[in-house]
Amino acid sequence: MSTTMKTRNAKTKTHLQKGDSMKIIYMGTPDFSVGALEALILAGHEISLVVTQPDRPKGRSGELQFSPVKECALKHGIPVFQPERIKKPEAVSVLKEYEADIYVVAAFGQLLSKEILDIPRFGCINIHASLLPKYRGASPIQQAVIDGEEKTGVTIMQMNEGMDTGDILYQKEIYLDKKETGETLFDKLAVLGAQAIVEALPLIEAETLTGVKQDESKATHVKMIQKSQGLIDFNQSAVVIERLVRGMNSWPSAYTFLQGKQLKIWDADVVSDVSKDMPGTITAVEKEGIYVQTGDGLLRINELQLEGKKRMTTHDFLLGYKLQPGDRLGK
Repeated sequence: MSTTMKTRNAKTKTHLQKGDSMKIIYMGTPDFSVGALEALILAGHEISLVVTQPDRPKGRSGELQFSPVKECALKHGIPVFQPERIKKPEAVSVLKEYEADIYVVAAFGQLLSKEILDIPRFGCINIHASLLPKYRGASPIQQAVIDGEEKTGVTIMQMNEGMDTGDILYQKEIYLDKKETGETLFDKLAVLGAQAIVEALPLIEAETLTGVKQDESKATHVKMIQKSQGLIDFNQSAVVIERLVRGMNSWPSAYTFLQGKQLKIWDADVVSDVSKDMPGTITAVEKEGIYVQTGDGLLRINELQLEGKKRMTTHDFLLGYKLQPGDRLGK
């Protein structure tokens, strides 16, 4: 893991002095945002207000559910503001009622207007889960796994009116494990983001960080993940499919179909054996693995979940479901 930053002079302030802290309005919504909020509180910063998305109905009951960030704020007795649209004049007026040196944003879910960006003395900074300018947008964590990236990280960015286009202030890197999933990387980057914001804030307050403009020629963009993206195309290589399986774990999951029922694939390995079967054909069935032909190589399925059933190992699945070579996966 490494840290990248630019400083204006050699007298970089590495931490806040005892009793010194910044007043912060914190904006975030999902689990990813909670760790950074907790870290800021622990570091002694004053969170004057937490802004998060409105409560949303969940499940068949339609009962309203608090966002993870709201639950964290209430636990610490911090005021919570939940605007449907943060850019509306009445929402901006609420923000101006709370004193803050800086706004810290982490997966809030709404774009901020220039009027909002200009309110605090140090502006608004964002904790983004990629090494910008790569993977701007809504799903940088999953896409890094799907694309087979060797490393990724978090960026502390000075926000502007664009989507993750502001100057880079601070970055921390992390290397992906061989079996990294979207879920495990999510957890690691949440921790890394919390570390990065606590390290960066004293430098911002001391005005020793110089923003670095993003190289637009290297920028890539990712949209919000859709369930349909998890559909496995067995014409692709086993390498590509295995990365999709890991990237879509735990949501929304990679899936195919078995005799008309959806079959989620939770864990798989790449096997380099060559077969002449059509992609999607089961070539071998063993106690611990089901081998499926792809466009290049075989995919060994280790863990799966048939529609209406629990997630289980291939060994347990085969105890109650008979498969044989020649059977096919897919529609």
